[in-house]
Amino acid sequence: MTWKNASALHLRRLFLEGFSVMDIAEPLVSFDADSPAAEARMVLAENGLDLAGVRRAGLVKGYACSKDLMTGVCGDHVRPFTEDDLVADSEPLVAAIRSLAINQRCFVTVLGRAGAIITLHDLEKPAVRMLLFGMITLVETLIVRNIRHKFPDDSWKEDFSASRLAKAEELQQERLRRNSPAELLDCLQFSDKGQILLRDPEFLQAAKLPSRREGKKALKELESLRNNLAHSQAIVPDNWQRIAIFTGRLELLLDWFATGKLPLGDKS
Repeated sequence: MTWKNASALHLRRLFLEGFSVMDIAEPLVSFDADSPAAEARMVLAENGLDLAGVRRAGLVKGYACSKDLMTGVCGDHVRPFTEDDLVADSEPLVAAIRSLAINQRCFVTVLGRAGAIITLHDLEKPAVRMLLFGMITLVETLIVRNIRHKFPDDSWKEDFSASRLAKAEELQQERLRRNSPAELLDCLQFSDKGQILLRDPEFLQAAKLPSRREGKKALKELESLRNNLAHSQAIVPDNWQRIAIFTGRLELLLDWFATGKLPLGDKS
């Protein structure tokens, strides 16, 4: 097995198995079907919850939303789970994010029964933040390696913004002063690196980007997300749509690394 394939398998395990839905799930509050709806609604309000599971014969069979629990009993307002609602406790974290993209919440099954819940608020937890930061780091690594392959001998500097280049050179000199030398390419901002690669039509096609304009927008959003992650700022709700799209392409990113569908420079 080559180093490249071994590294790809390691990354796949890290991202697809290293974090599970149970790393961010919360217990699902539930009530018997014959419990008074008004009392259940009060309990939910006291705990800042929007919904609860509804039990029949001791097992959670569906859920009820707080806004519906006005009259009667909980069983009068039960909603059945759909396939998109449920994610097994053994599933990777990215599966929960895919489910959240549909209904903005998902239920986690334990031994085949809904026993926990994940909402958008849970995406602020450390496991999600570590996953996302790692993914963005992987993207940046792929971008840099592709630039070195596509634009050898710093030919990427052609048509590059003089002001942005000056900032990179300033950072390069500062790193040299601190005895931490770096190539000029490594001193560019994340979005600057991406915009260089967007010049390549093959990259646009492989990355499934319809245009350079859409690519620039995606890069800016990813850079904003990375900055929020790095500085412990909130990532929901402003970055929610980008998170859903980004994690949905995780396996594609890993395939790029594993198979070289995009040139990765050194193939050793």
